[in-house]
Amino acid sequence: MKTKLLLATALLSLSSTALARNDIGQYSINELLHTSKAKSVLLDVPLYFGQQSHSEVKESFGEVMTNKKTNAFNKSDREACEWVMLSALKALQERAQREGMNAVVNIQSFYRKREFSSETEYECGAGALIAGVTLKGTLVNL
Repeated sequence: MKTKLLLATALLSLSSTALARNDIGQYSINELLHTSKAKSVLLDVPLYFGQQSHSEVKESFGEVMTNKKTNAFNKSDREACEWVMLSALKALQERAQREGMNAVVNIQSFYRKREFSSETEYECGAGALIAGVTLKGTLVNL
């Protein structure tokens, strides 16, 4: 009886550890933006990552942030992260339109309040059940 109880306890502790997984991965922005999913979801509001060059800023609304989560159950980390990144980018685009701006510049990852600025990659946290992306960007008129 003790052996069964110990085995059950060990299995429960292992399964809770697996569910608590929160890996931070870096994924290609360019690959994502060239998918058919991105082309069907994103709006016609230019996005500039990190220090990518863009036209002169004529007006700035300021920096905004979006924090998106998605169901990661039964999905690869990449699949879940791509979906939640598209959701976060669309949220930035929608906010730019709402505020009368026509672009988002200096987009950077801010997952778990850790800045990650890159022209080529974004960060995403993925666990067994949830994947998340936090982005900061500046809304501007170019």
